[in-house]
Amino acid sequence: MKPSLALAAATAIALAAFSNPSQAELKVGATAPEFSLPAWLAGNPFTFDLGAALKKGPVVVYFFPAPHTSGCNVEAHLFSESIDKFKAYNATVIGVTAGNLDQISDFSKETEHCSGKFPVAADKDAKIAGEYDALLKLRPGWSDRTSYVINQSGKVAAVYSAMSPKDHVGEMLKALAALPHAKPAS
Repeated sequence: MKPSLALAAATAIALAAFSNPSQAELKVGATAPEFSLPAWLAGNPFTFDLGAALKKGPVVVYFFPAPHTSGCNVEAHLFSESIDKFKAYNATVIGVTAGNLDQISDFSKETEHCSGKFPVAADKDAKIAGEYDALLKLRPGWSDRTSYVINQSGKVAAVYSAMSPKDHVGEMLKALAALPHAKPAS
């Protein structure tokens, strides 16, 4: 095989593997695993507790591979730009990652990313990502790009898994709009 054909074949295989990171994500209706993780909001540390957040409304849990990587930067920026739309549904947004844990505090406050508008949490050893079936196959120990809407009963109301960051926000907002009693503020 010519070197250029071999490179093209290897690239196609790698792209296919990244484009479908997780076929085993939690299904709609499943009970979302409870978790409590160290988190940062605008650089300030606190403990994020899913159960406590659910008492206030639905929760969008979005897993991402690592701060300061191109797709994750885009995804955080998109969630940040839309945070008021999530708040209109009384929803809490939390980003969860198992990669580059030493960079989460800075990532949570950077204006081009999270802008201090929503917290990001450290999933040491990808334990929570494993419980949510959101592990990156090609980078063991890192979470993939999977987003969930958890309703106030603690059940998965929606799931969206794709390595491209561009549709996660829209899919989660559609899922929130479909929840019973969903009434965004005007």
